[in-house]
Amino acid sequence: MADYTTIDDPSVYFQIKLYTAAGAYTFDGNSDMQPDWMWIKELNGTNEHNLFDSVRGVTNGVESSTTAAEFDRDTTLTAFGSDGFTVGNNGGTGQNGGNYVGWGWKAGTSVSGTTTGSGTGKAYAGSVSTTAGFSIIRYLGNGTDGHTIPHHLGVAPRWIFTKRLDSASAGDWTVLHMGFTGGASDFIELNSTGAKQTNIARWRNTAPTSSVFTLASNATLNADDSPYIAYIFADVQGYSKFGAYQGTAGNNATAPFVYTGFKPSWVMVKNANATSAWEIYDSKSLGYNDKNYQLRANANDALSAVTDYVDFVSNGFKVRHNSTGINEAADNFIYMAFAESPFVTSTGVPGTAR
Repeated sequence: MADYTTIDDPSVYFQIKLYTAAGAYTFDGNSDMQPDWMWIKELNGTNEHNLFDSVRGVTNGVESSTTAAEFDRDTTLTAFGSDGFTVGNNGGTGQNGGNYVGWGWKAGTSVSGTTTGSGTGKAYAGSVSTTAGFSIIRYLGNGTDGHTIPHHLGVAPRWIFTKRLDSASAGDWTVLHMGFTGGASDFIELNSTGAKQTNIARWRNTAPTSSVFTLASNATLNADDSPYIAYIFADVQGYSKFGAYQGTAGNNATAPFVYTGFKPSWVMVKNANATSAWEIYDSKSLGYNDKNYQLRANANDALSAVTDYVDFVSNGFKVRHNSTGINEAADNFIYMAFAESPFVTSTGVPGTAR
């Protein structure tokens, strides 16, 4: 398959760091990658996943595995550096005896303005990279059906995470993925093992456009004057992919192969049709290929030593197992993936995995 990419070096926009205890950490790849979104998980303990971004500012975190409101802890993430990040001695980010993984994404260009669509316009601010197909938007809800939020990507996004920041009772992570069979009439929750649900009271059954995504009046996404954070992604050939595949229940040769156009460094998979975990695999945590130990975005579990679930290969990932979470027969699996190296470069020459 003849593909081209606009990002020859994915480490400019996404990197992984393994570390122990509190301190300042530089990434191992491109030395100029200043992250705008950090997702940190303790590998050998049961502290929650901690997510931080440059829009809300350091020390302000949310947890992917709970409905809890935003926290402000000065012992968590304390700095976004020009080539990495700094953490304090909080159990979720850097306590003594802890082993951690930090996944970092770069956006980089500040944006701000007033939301659009129905109801009163509200302030928003964010950070965006149109090259990497990624934006972070903090917005205020207006409680009105048809409220639209600018995302600044210039193309229609494929995947959106949204989290209310001021409430635990309405704090579910709402996920839109355009690989759902029902499109924008469906949603799924990152903090839950539940299957996708069909309810137009979240995304208003309106697909994102090249400029905005649309909300109904549901309080989980759009309560009047409540703050929200949204992480928004579009496909970038050779760097990121947000797709779906159908399970076969087979092992090895009869299990799905998923073509991404790059060798992955990070993959998250969810069975959209059944109760199952959000399974995360990366290229640096223990077990890389072919064991690929597993974390779960919806749970605080330590790194799990699963066996032969998925392999990362030069142009995608190969499912190896018949578990409900990654390969149940005829179920629809959504995934998001980021590259270690593109299958081909911007000149069409095969890439070289680092």
